[in-house]
Amino acid sequence: MMQNEPEPEMTLAQIEEEVLAEGREWTRQRLQQKLRERAERISQSFSPTGATPGALPKEKAHSAQQRRKRAD
Repeated sequence: MMQNEPEPEMTLAQIEEEVLAEGREWTRQRLQQKLRERAERISQSFSPTGATPGALPKEKAHSAQQRRKRAD
């Protein structure tokens, strides 16, 4: 039978890389959250009352439909 060998200790460089990777992931998540919040604030301040965020005005929607019909 094989004896269970203890796992080798991580080197200082490996520990540093692990911690830096954790920090990058935390930073990425935090940045994503901040950008999402900012985008929501911006879309609220520029959306006409009662409009669905991301919806095209009727004129632009109609124009886009016409372009699609011509392309067919």
